[in-house]
Amino acid sequence: MAIINIENHQDLVRYLREQGLITNQDKLHCKNLYGGVSNRTVRVSCPPSKNWVIKQALEKLRVKEDWFSDPQRIHREAEGLRWLAKLTTPGSVPGFIFEDHEQHLLIMQAIAKPHHSYKLLLLEAEPKKTHTTRFAHLCADIHRNSYDRRDEIAPKFADTGFFESLRLDPYYVFSARQLPEAAPFLFKLIETTRARKRTLVHGDYSPKNILIQNNQLILLDHEVIHFGDPAFDIGFSLAHFLSKAHYRSSLRSQFTAAAHLFWQSYFKQTHMAPWAVDLEQQCVNHTLGCLLARVAGKSPLEHLNSSQRTLQKMILLQLIEKHPATMQSLIEQFEERLNSYG
Repeated sequence: MAIINIENHQDLVRYLREQGLITNQDKLHCKNLYGGVSNRTVRVSCPPSKNWVIKQALEKLRVKEDWFSDPQRIHREAEGLRWLAKLTTPGSVPGFIFEDHEQHLLIMQAIAKPHHSYKLLLLEAEPKKTHTTRFAHLCADIHRNSYDRRDEIAPKFADTGFFESLRLDPYYVFSARQLPEAAPFLFKLIETTRARKRTLVHGDYSPKNILIQNNQLILLDHEVIHFGDPAFDIGFSLAHFLSKAHYRSSLRSQFTAAAHLFWQSYFKQTHMAPWAVDLEQQCVNHTLGCLLARVAGKSPLEHLNSSQRTLQKMILLQLIEKHPATMQSLIEQFEERLNSYG
């Protein structure tokens, strides 16, 4: 069968009928969803029972720079979806419906409305402590519970190829090439990250991949999930809170407080775990790396303008040289420098 384009709704409906997922009598409403760069995504509804999101992996991502990744990653996401349902509280991930290895597509249950994007909430209002705490606890659950079942999970998620092509290369390697003064730090961070095989790592753990429905946090987008260094998830998350502290200067103290709360809430849940030895310093390193990569890498934060990106690069180069020893120190020094430069 030829590869279809699910954004062509006529072809998509025909495909769903051929797969026996809908009948000739079903009347579907299809809507393309935009915002992501690595997949075609379509929401399909057919009252009363069918309400799905269909994702199809792209080989060339929708970004300015040339950025390619094997579309087989959608099947890693499907496996991640099935496992995360076992490792987290009920309702924390969408329900799995169907996958097709030839078409590189995944069908999952859509999240019923009303719901809110955590990313948009953080762009429009100040962070809520309940959301921040639950965001930290969900991450801790994934790391803790996957370690407890590591004998089952580690072999299934041992391949880190998608993490390399979608995170380490476009974030850290690309940034190192743009900023040679940061290269020794970033290449050392890549080396230690590759060596740390400790827990399941989501790899895209950020507010943009969280929907909030009745205060329940629902985690999306699992295509770079792998067994590796849990500190990456923390650095990736904290980079979003701290970049918001930069962008939303009138709420800077609230966002740095949220960063402190996220770290403290996660740390309380995990610090006694055997895999958490020397975790804080690696979390500091990934926070520095991700903060830099989101202004110097292939996927820069869209809400920061060019002057803000330049400032954040300068601050991060200073912090990498000073190398804060604790997360508290890193957050405080980042805020102090933002304030000193206006």
